[in-house]
Amino acid sequence: MTVQHFVPTVPESAWFKSSYSGGGGGECVEVAATADSMHVRDSKRRLEGPVLTVGREAWAGFIELASGPQA
Repeated sequence: MTVQHFVPTVPESAWFKSSYSGGGGGECVEVAATADSMHVRDSKRRLEGPVLTVGREAWAGFIELASGPQA
């Protein structure tokens, strides 16, 4: 596995909060899409926290698994 450390250039307007994030200030995740990647960050640490960046195919696989078994 290769780990690269870089700060992605994602406009602040591209980020949106997950619809599953509660309004009580607890677990909040923000996601942004760029042409070839998806970016995930903790909304409580937007500026100083880490950003996870994955390719669109990896993101699609994650969403499929997270959605649970399909009936």
